[in-house]
Amino acid sequence: MTDFNEYASALRARMDAALNQVIPDTPGSQLAEAMRYSLAGGGKRIRPLLLFASYRAMAGGADHPALDIAACAIESIHAYSLIHDDLPAMDDDDLRRGRPTCHLAFDEALAILAGDALQSLAFELLADAPALSDSSRVQLMRCLSRAAGMQGMVVGQAIDLAAVDTELDITRLEHMHRCKTGALIDASVAMGATIGEASPAQLNALARYSRSVGLAFQVHDDILDVTADTATLGKQQGADIARNKPTYVSLLGLKAAQARAEELHQEALAALDELDGDVEPLHLIAQYVIRRSH
Repeated sequence: MTDFNEYASALRARMDAALNQVIPDTPGSQLAEAMRYSLAGGGKRIRPLLLFASYRAMAGGADHPALDIAACAIESIHAYSLIHDDLPAMDDDDLRRGRPTCHLAFDEALAILAGDALQSLAFELLADAPALSDSSRVQLMRCLSRAAGMQGMVVGQAIDLAAVDTELDITRLEHMHRCKTGALIDASVAMGATIGEASPAQLNALARYSRSVGLAFQVHDDILDVTADTATLGKQQGADIARNKPTYVSLLGLKAAQARAEELHQEALAALDELDGDVEPLHLIAQYVIRRSH
């Protein structure tokens, strides 16, 4: 395949165009503008990359018409979660991807509504996903809703907020992040594989891959929070320390956290050894997750 950065940049451009098309206009309101602002914030698009890469591992290079729609649904959920995470009642952040957070660029009420609208949009998109059976659409919606809700991302955020000024051991910290960050990464991989008609054995191997990649992503985020500057991160450096939130670095120390990220990377690669398809993009994404600078 081409260089990973070229591959990822091409897919990000494709996603930016697709995301711009799925937001209808909202005359008389800035709602659509706030939604587009949050979707088009220059994100890494890791979740769509994982969706396309897991599909490729199952079905080869041929595209499926549902991939772009499924990727837009995942990014809609991700953007909604970031809008709400940044609110004053949550993490109270001023910066997201180097720009003012949605509630500062617009206002708090509109930011809440934009998040709400993006969440519902995700499932509307999946309900109309092309070239899939009804049962496959339901399977995708079930996968994404579980990842986004009280068994995944939302409960992870609730645990995170409750953990401020408290002590968590490493087991509880990993559980929190497997929910808050890992669940949506798991869903991205599983949804791509589902569109690619993966077997139960293939889904199992990919689930072990995504579980390791999802946790590695968060471990590396915690490392960057103490090693990168605000301009590079695109959000406030040291924010977790300032809020007295438990992190992998605060619990393990920097060197041990870096070792844990590398251990998870190797676990992800070992899971891919069980697959016969084109897993090179999945390899490269796993490497990027623990080598990125922001």
